[in-house]
Amino acid sequence: MEMKAISIEEPSRLVQNLTGAILGCGGWVLSRGANDTGTVSMLFEFERQACVEIYSLLIAAGLELSQSGHIRFTELCQCTRSQQKECGTEIASVDLEIQTFPVEVARRSSIHEAA
Repeated sequence: MEMKAISIEEPSRLVQNLTGAILGCGGWVLSRGANDTGTVSMLFEFERQACVEIYSLLIAAGLELSQSGHIRFTELCQCTRSQQKECGTEIASVDLEIQTFPVEVARRSSIHEAA
């Protein structure tokens, strides 16, 4: 699944927190990184039986998923729950792009606009 999100967390801290949380839920982080514009990219996988935990950790990390991201994750969780025996051990893959707007940057921007 390709997903987009936004966050007010500092990019390197966000990458560190998400990586630890995904690994803690039994997932695998295949690639991760941030660029100079504050965009964080992560590619990770997990067994579908952990989809509720993965969805929860993304929200708990302060991500605001796009509407389609919420819908797709909800559908994955509901489908997995209703067919746990058939698909619980299947692997789900998420290609996540997060645009960060750290609080410090947002504050500085607001101050410059007000001046």
